[in-house]
Amino acid sequence: MKRQVCPGKVQFFLHAPYTLIIYCMFLMAGSLSSSAQKSRIPVAKVLDIGSQRQLFVDDVLINRFFGKAELRLHHPVIQEIALLTDKPWEGSFSNYNSIFKDGNIYRMYYRGWNRGTNGEVTHPMVWCYAESKDGKHWTKPDLGLFEFNGSKHNNIVLASRDFGNFHFILADNVTVFKDQNPNVPPSALYKALVDSRPGSDRSTWTLYAFKSSDGIHWSPMSEDPILTDGTFDTQNTAFWDSAKKEYRIYWRFFDHNNMRAVRTATSKDFIHWENEAKVTYKDTMTEQLYTNGIIPYYRAPQIYIGLPARYIDRGWSSSMYSLPELEQRKMRGNTQPRFSTALTGSIFMASTDGVKFKRWNEAFLRPGIERPGTWSYSDQYIGWTILETKSALEGAPNELSLYANESLWTGNSSALRRYTLRLDGFVSVNAPMSGGGFVTKPLRFEGDKLSLNFSTSAYGSIRVEVQDLKGNPIPGFALKDCPPIFGDAIDRPIFWNNRSDADSTNIGTLAGKTVRLRFEIKDGDLYSFHFHNK
Repeated sequence: MKRQVCPGKVQFFLHAPYTLIIYCMFLMAGSLSSSAQKSRIPVAKVLDIGSQRQLFVDDVLINRFFGKAELRLHHPVIQEIALLTDKPWEGSFSNYNSIFKDGNIYRMYYRGWNRGTNGEVTHPMVWCYAESKDGKHWTKPDLGLFEFNGSKHNNIVLASRDFGNFHFILADNVTVFKDQNPNVPPSALYKALVDSRPGSDRSTWTLYAFKSSDGIHWSPMSEDPILTDGTFDTQNTAFWDSAKKEYRIYWRFFDHNNMRAVRTATSKDFIHWENEAKVTYKDTMTEQLYTNGIIPYYRAPQIYIGLPARYIDRGWSSSMYSLPELEQRKMRGNTQPRFSTALTGSIFMASTDGVKFKRWNEAFLRPGIERPGTWSYSDQYIGWTILETKSALEGAPNELSLYANESLWTGNSSALRRYTLRLDGFVSVNAPMSGGGFVTKPLRFEGDKLSLNFSTSAYGSIRVEVQDLKGNPIPGFALKDCPPIFGDAIDRPIFWNNRSDADSTNIGTLAGKTVRLRFEIKDGDLYSFHFHNK
């Protein structure tokens, strides 16, 4: 009997060898339809994103990239000097700024402190206050609260003093924020973390909680410290987490490798803290973090972003000798050698749970071109937090303003410089003209409109496809139905087939269903997207 090869179905023959049967079974497996193969792909966990804005600061959303697409870290653009700390009670080591918008004004709190030519402290530490109407031009009100060199004509808002029987000693830093807890009592509308250090060893460093009804007059929430297990001589941060309905705090400690690291905890009352954990990172190098700068991003509060300052002592080398202000660098090392050779700069990290972060090894803010007052230890600490301000470009959308210190150790003052970044502009998915893109994990959304924050060249484009779980385009929402999107916009609504949102291809018809999104990018950047109602 003649043997036959079975291209589509197996034909069994009475005397066919078992090898032929097995061979045909393999052929059948290889000829399965693509849809059948897709049906065997494990289904990832569905992400319920609702109408929350989605950024690309980590890989939570992305199932796979294709082409030459990649995540790209962006960098702030240098702007003007926003504040000079040139008053006698301020000085050359004024940093650890807390900055936030409060109604129709912007508030800033910062350290007043001076280190002399050799790095020695020349006056006691105080905490100062400034205001602005636009986030760019700052004034220092005459508060008349604390005496300095025989006069109360200054902007000092907090200093070492007695509160009844409680003698408070201001040590290294104060971090101030406006409490967004809807149930906060008026007397504690503003809160502060205050480091106190009665002794000189690490075991005596403690962290206190302070409160204020107006952001100017302060008192301790308790005579007992809220935390004692840590090294609090840097900017500690805390806030009301509106997404999780709890307070969260971050502070510095030294881990078992004697590395500067970060711990976190949560609280319901800002006094008693629990769920303490060490902040961890995904696939990153080991490095010293001096500050943490962590805050929920106000445009996407489900995401924590951090702008920590990292620290490295590079020792003396030909490059160190070539950096600005060599003689001053040598002299301040007379107090501590690392004052001469340590360098600092800020990086970027993000998290969705507040404990495990995606941390970028590359600098977010570099010290910049060499010039007087730069490339020094304690430079480039980014103030906590970020402001939304008007753009200097007429007709352009608002932008983010960040503030970083420079010119420490020089003379009797230091400087706080403003930097800008587009809204959501920390990280983008970027692809060159040859193209690339990504497919999301399965997700469910709410809303009837999809908007993008993106930028392309005049030749570039972005297109969006909506897929089912098997990766098939949903009719009416395929790439071929999406005209190329080009331009540079913060919030561009997207439609398919050039139809208006009143037509049948309105994305709202898919709300609540499980879908995937496929983005195709050419010579462009996608910073964020979000589903929302009209």
